[in-house]
Amino acid sequence: MNKHTNIPLDGKLVLLGAGKMGGAMLQGWLEAGISASNIVIYDPAPSDEIARLIDDQKISLNPDVASLENVEIILAAVKPQIMESALATILPLKSHHPLILSIAAGKTIAGFEAAFGKDAAIIRSIPNTPSAIGQGITAISANANVSDDQMQLASALLSSIGEVVTVADESQIDAVTGLSGSGPAYVFYLTECLAKAGIDQGLDPDLAMSLARATISGAGALMKQTGIDAATLRKNVTSPNGTTFAGLNVLMADDGLQPLVSKTVKAATERSRELAS
Repeated sequence: MNKHTNIPLDGKLVLLGAGKMGGAMLQGWLEAGISASNIVIYDPAPSDEIARLIDDQKISLNPDVASLENVEIILAAVKPQIMESALATILPLKSHHPLILSIAAGKTIAGFEAAFGKDAAIIRSIPNTPSAIGQGITAISANANVSDDQMQLASALLSSIGEVVTVADESQIDAVTGLSGSGPAYVFYLTECLAKAGIDQGLDPDLAMSLARATISGAGALMKQTGIDAATLRKNVTSPNGTTFAGLNVLMADDGLQPLVSKTVKAATERSRELAS
Protein backbone atom coordinates (compact mmCIF):
# COMPACT_ATOMS: atom_id res chain seq x y z
CA MET A 1 0.00 0.00 0.00
CA ASN A 2 1.16 3.53 -0.72
CA LYS A 3 2.61 5.36 2.27
CA HIS A 4 0.77 8.37 3.66
CA THR A 5 -2.57 7.49 2.01
CA ASN A 6 -5.68 5.57 3.02
CA ILE A 7 -6.23 4.41 -0.57
CA PRO A 8 -5.34 0.69 -0.54
CA LEU A 9 -3.43 0.59 -3.83
CA ASP A 10 -0.47 -1.77 -4.17
CA GLY A 11 -0.02 -2.14 -7.93
CA LYS A 12 -0.39 0.11 -10.93
CA LEU A 13 -3.47 2.28 -11.50
CA VAL A 14 -4.18 2.75 -15.21
CA LEU A 15 -6.30 5.81 -15.98
CA LEU A 16 -7.91 5.53 -19.41
CA GLY A 17 -8.91 9.10 -20.25
CA ALA A 18 -7.72 12.20 -18.37
CA GLY A 19 -10.52 14.60 -19.31
CA LYS A 20 -12.48 16.71 -16.83
CA MET A 21 -13.57 13.81 -14.64
CA GLY A 22 -10.44 11.71 -15.04
CA GLY A 23 -8.27 14.79 -14.49
CA ALA A 24 -10.20 15.72 -11.35
CA MET A 25 -9.68 12.22 -9.97
CA LEU A 26 -5.99 12.30 -10.87
CA GLN A 27 -5.53 15.51 -8.88
CA GLY A 28 -7.48 14.04 -5.97
CA TRP A 29 -5.37 10.87 -5.92
CA LEU A 30 -2.12 12.79 -5.88
CA GLU A 31 -3.41 15.02 -3.08
CA ALA A 32 -4.44 11.88 -1.16
CA GLY A 33 -0.88 10.63 -1.31
CA ILE A 34 -0.86 8.09 -4.13
CA SER A 35 2.61 7.94 -5.61
CA ALA A 36 2.84 9.26 -9.17
CA SER A 37 4.95 6.20 -9.97
CA ASN A 38 1.90 4.01 -9.39
CA ILE A 39 -0.19 5.86 -11.99
CA VAL A 40 -0.21 5.29 -15.74
CA ILE A 41 -2.31 7.43 -18.08
CA TYR A 42 -3.56 6.70 -21.57
CA ASP A 43 -4.89 9.80 -23.29
CA PRO A 44 -3.90 11.01 -26.76
CA ALA A 45 -4.46 14.69 -25.99
CA PRO A 46 -4.70 15.68 -22.30
CA SER A 47 -5.54 19.31 -21.54
CA ASP A 48 -2.71 21.78 -20.98
CA GLU A 49 -3.41 21.77 -17.23
CA ILE A 50 -3.31 17.98 -16.95
CA ALA A 51 -0.33 17.76 -19.29
CA ARG A 52 1.59 20.09 -16.96
CA LEU A 53 0.58 17.99 -13.96
CA ILE A 54 1.68 14.81 -15.72
CA ASP A 55 5.00 16.42 -16.61
CA ASP A 56 5.58 17.93 -13.16
CA GLN A 57 4.80 14.65 -11.38
CA LYS A 58 6.63 12.54 -13.99
CA ILE A 59 3.58 10.34 -14.50
CA SER A 60 3.85 7.73 -17.24
CA LEU A 61 1.81 8.82 -20.28
CA ASN A 62 0.86 6.44 -23.10
CA PRO A 63 3.63 3.87 -22.52
CA ASP A 64 3.87 0.60 -24.44
CA VAL A 65 1.19 -1.62 -22.88
CA ALA A 66 3.55 -4.58 -22.93
CA SER A 67 5.95 -2.73 -20.62
CA LEU A 68 3.52 -2.51 -17.71
CA GLU A 69 3.78 -4.75 -14.67
CA ASN A 70 1.42 -5.47 -11.76
CA VAL A 71 -1.63 -3.57 -13.06
CA GLU A 72 -4.12 -3.62 -10.18
CA ILE A 73 -6.91 -1.47 -11.55
CA ILE A 74 -8.01 0.12 -14.82
CA LEU A 75 -10.27 3.14 -14.46
CA ALA A 76 -12.13 3.79 -17.71
CA ALA A 77 -12.97 7.49 -17.92
CA VAL A 78 -13.34 8.09 -21.64
CA LYS A 79 -16.57 9.15 -23.35
CA PRO A 80 -18.98 6.23 -24.00
CA GLN A 81 -18.87 6.69 -27.77
CA ILE A 82 -15.12 6.03 -27.92
CA MET A 83 -14.96 3.45 -25.14
CA GLU A 84 -14.62 0.42 -27.43
CA SER A 85 -11.72 1.85 -29.42
CA ALA A 86 -10.01 3.08 -26.24
CA LEU A 87 -10.36 -0.31 -24.54
CA ALA A 88 -8.88 -2.03 -27.59
CA THR A 89 -5.57 -0.28 -26.94
CA ILE A 90 -5.25 -1.74 -23.42
CA LEU A 91 -6.91 -5.16 -23.79
CA PRO A 92 -3.56 -6.96 -23.39
CA LEU A 93 -3.67 -5.81 -19.76
CA LYS A 94 -6.44 -8.31 -19.02
CA SER A 95 -3.68 -10.86 -18.43
CA HIS A 96 -2.96 -8.94 -15.21
CA HIS A 97 -6.54 -9.69 -14.03
CA PRO A 98 -7.09 -6.07 -12.93
CA LEU A 99 -10.21 -4.59 -11.41
CA ILE A 100 -12.11 -2.71 -14.13
CA LEU A 101 -13.82 0.46 -12.85
CA SER A 102 -15.94 2.37 -15.36
CA ILE A 103 -17.38 5.86 -14.96
CA ALA A 104 -18.94 5.89 -18.46
CA ALA A 105 -22.71 6.33 -18.70
CA GLY A 106 -24.61 3.70 -20.68
CA LYS A 107 -21.81 1.11 -20.63
CA THR A 108 -22.94 -2.02 -18.82
CA ILE A 109 -21.01 -4.57 -16.80
CA ALA A 110 -21.88 -7.15 -19.47
CA GLY A 111 -20.20 -4.97 -22.08
CA PHE A 112 -16.96 -4.94 -20.12
CA GLU A 113 -17.25 -8.69 -19.46
CA ALA A 114 -17.42 -9.20 -23.23
CA ALA A 115 -14.09 -7.40 -23.54
CA PHE A 116 -12.23 -8.64 -20.46
CA GLY A 117 -13.88 -12.01 -19.85
CA LYS A 118 -16.65 -13.41 -17.70
CA ASP A 119 -14.20 -13.91 -14.85
CA ALA A 120 -13.16 -10.23 -14.78
CA ALA A 121 -13.88 -8.10 -11.71
CA ILE A 122 -15.92 -5.13 -12.93
CA ILE A 123 -17.52 -2.14 -11.22
CA ARG A 124 -19.85 0.22 -13.02
CA SER A 125 -20.22 3.69 -11.56
CA ILE A 126 -22.13 6.89 -12.30
CA PRO A 127 -20.59 10.15 -11.05
CA ASN A 128 -22.11 13.56 -11.78
CA THR A 129 -20.63 16.82 -13.01
CA PRO A 130 -19.99 18.42 -9.57
CA SER A 131 -17.44 15.62 -9.21
CA ALA A 132 -15.15 17.76 -11.37
CA ILE A 133 -14.73 20.07 -8.34
CA GLY A 134 -14.79 17.30 -5.72
CA GLN A 135 -18.42 17.93 -4.79
CA GLY A 136 -20.12 15.08 -6.62
CA ILE A 137 -21.80 11.84 -5.73
CA THR A 138 -21.05 8.51 -7.39
CA ALA A 139 -23.14 5.34 -7.28
CA ILE A 140 -21.39 2.02 -7.87
CA SER A 141 -22.50 -1.50 -8.71
CA ALA A 142 -20.23 -4.55 -8.96
CA ASN A 143 -20.37 -7.97 -10.55
CA ALA A 144 -19.94 -11.15 -8.50
CA ASN A 145 -16.20 -11.31 -9.19
CA VAL A 146 -15.38 -8.15 -7.22
CA SER A 147 -13.86 -8.82 -3.81
CA ASP A 148 -14.43 -6.78 -0.66
CA ASP A 149 -10.90 -5.39 -0.96
CA GLN A 150 -11.56 -4.30 -4.54
CA MET A 151 -14.79 -2.58 -3.50
CA GLN A 152 -12.84 -0.77 -0.80
CA LEU A 153 -10.23 0.32 -3.35
CA ALA A 154 -12.83 1.57 -5.82
CA SER A 155 -14.71 3.48 -3.13
CA ALA A 156 -11.50 5.09 -1.88
CA LEU A 157 -10.48 6.17 -5.38
CA LEU A 158 -13.91 7.61 -6.17
CA SER A 159 -14.06 9.39 -2.82
CA SER A 160 -11.51 11.81 -4.25
CA ILE A 161 -14.36 13.43 -6.25
CA GLY A 162 -17.13 13.35 -3.63
CA GLU A 163 -19.51 10.97 -1.89
CA VAL A 164 -19.80 7.30 -2.89
CA VAL A 165 -22.91 5.13 -2.51
CA THR A 166 -23.51 1.51 -3.45
CA VAL A 167 -26.58 0.14 -5.23
CA ALA A 168 -27.52 -3.49 -4.74
CA ASP A 169 -28.32 -4.20 -8.37
CA GLU A 170 -26.96 -2.80 -11.63
CA SER A 171 -30.52 -2.23 -12.87
CA GLN A 172 -30.75 0.67 -10.39
CA ILE A 173 -27.90 2.48 -12.14
CA ASP A 174 -30.30 3.80 -14.79
CA ALA A 175 -32.46 5.44 -12.12
CA VAL A 176 -29.32 6.88 -10.53
CA THR A 177 -28.41 8.30 -13.93
CA GLY A 178 -31.87 9.85 -14.25
CA LEU A 179 -31.67 11.41 -10.78
CA SER A 180 -28.11 12.39 -9.82
CA GLY A 181 -26.30 11.81 -13.10
CA SER A 182 -28.55 14.15 -15.06
CA GLY A 183 -29.72 16.06 -11.97
CA PRO A 184 -27.20 18.90 -12.09
CA ALA A 185 -28.61 19.98 -15.46
CA TYR A 186 -32.08 20.14 -13.89
CA VAL A 187 -30.71 22.38 -11.14
CA PHE A 188 -28.98 24.60 -13.70
CA TYR A 189 -32.26 24.95 -15.58
CA LEU A 190 -34.13 25.71 -12.36
CA THR A 191 -31.59 28.50 -11.83
CA GLU A 192 -32.40 29.85 -15.29
CA CYS A 193 -36.13 29.65 -14.54
CA LEU A 194 -35.77 31.49 -11.23
CA ALA A 195 -33.76 34.24 -12.93
CA LYS A 196 -36.35 34.55 -15.71
CA ALA A 197 -39.14 34.73 -13.13
CA GLY A 198 -37.26 37.54 -11.35
CA ILE A 199 -36.89 39.43 -14.65
CA ASP A 200 -40.63 39.02 -15.24
CA GLN A 201 -41.19 40.75 -11.88
CA GLY A 202 -39.05 43.72 -12.90
CA LEU A 203 -35.53 42.80 -11.79
CA ASP A 204 -32.44 43.61 -13.83
CA PRO A 205 -31.30 40.42 -15.67
CA ASP A 206 -27.81 40.35 -14.13
CA LEU A 207 -29.21 40.93 -10.66
CA ALA A 208 -31.86 38.25 -11.17
CA MET A 209 -29.24 35.70 -12.22
CA SER A 210 -26.96 36.62 -9.30
CA LEU A 211 -29.84 36.13 -6.88
CA ALA A 212 -30.85 32.82 -8.47
CA ARG A 213 -27.31 31.41 -8.50
CA ALA A 214 -26.63 32.38 -4.89
CA THR A 215 -29.99 31.02 -3.77
CA ILE A 216 -29.47 27.61 -5.41
CA SER A 217 -25.86 27.19 -4.29
CA GLY A 218 -26.57 28.50 -0.79
CA ALA A 219 -29.56 26.22 -0.28
CA GLY A 220 -27.49 23.23 -1.41
CA ALA A 221 -24.66 24.14 0.93
CA LEU A 222 -27.12 24.55 3.82
CA MET A 223 -28.51 21.06 3.26
CA LYS A 224 -25.05 19.52 3.05
CA GLN A 225 -23.45 21.33 5.96
CA THR A 226 -26.33 20.99 8.42
CA GLY A 227 -27.39 17.48 7.48
CA ILE A 228 -31.00 18.52 8.05
CA ASP A 229 -33.42 16.89 5.64
CA ALA A 230 -34.90 18.99 2.85
CA ALA A 231 -38.50 18.78 4.07
CA THR A 232 -37.55 20.11 7.52
CA LEU A 233 -35.54 22.97 6.03
CA ARG A 234 -38.49 23.86 3.81
CA LYS A 235 -40.87 23.91 6.74
CA ASN A 236 -38.44 25.99 8.80
CA VAL A 237 -38.49 28.84 6.28
CA THR A 238 -42.23 28.72 5.57
CA SER A 239 -44.28 31.07 7.72
CA PRO A 240 -48.07 30.49 7.70
CA ASN A 241 -49.68 32.65 5.03
CA GLY A 242 -46.33 34.30 4.27
CA THR A 243 -44.55 34.88 0.97
CA THR A 244 -42.86 31.46 0.84
CA PHE A 245 -46.18 29.84 1.70
CA ALA A 246 -47.80 31.57 -1.25
CA GLY A 247 -45.09 30.40 -3.65
CA LEU A 248 -45.10 26.84 -2.34
CA ASN A 249 -48.86 26.63 -2.83
CA VAL A 250 -48.13 26.82 -6.55
CA LEU A 251 -45.17 24.42 -6.55
CA MET A 252 -46.88 21.86 -4.32
CA ALA A 253 -50.21 21.79 -6.13
CA ASP A 254 -51.35 18.49 -7.63
CA ASP A 255 -50.13 19.68 -11.04
CA GLY A 256 -47.07 21.44 -9.60
CA LEU A 257 -43.40 20.58 -9.41
CA GLN A 258 -43.48 16.99 -8.07
CA PRO A 259 -45.24 15.34 -11.05
CA LEU A 260 -43.07 17.33 -13.44
CA VAL A 261 -39.85 16.22 -11.72
CA SER A 262 -41.08 12.62 -11.67
CA LYS A 263 -41.69 12.75 -15.43
CA THR A 264 -38.26 14.31 -15.91
CA VAL A 265 -36.36 11.65 -13.99
CA LYS A 266 -38.41 8.89 -15.62
CA ALA A 267 -37.57 10.18 -19.10
CA ALA A 268 -33.85 10.29 -18.30
CA THR A 269 -33.96 6.85 -16.67
CA GLU A 270 -35.66 5.31 -19.70
CA ARG A 271 -33.15 6.92 -22.04
CA SER A 272 -30.31 5.49 -19.94
CA ARG A 273 -31.84 2.02 -20.35
CA GLU A 274 -32.08 2.54 -24.10
CA LEU A 275 -28.42 3.57 -24.33
CA ALA A 276 -27.34 0.62 -22.19
CA SER A 277 -29.17 -1.83 -24.43
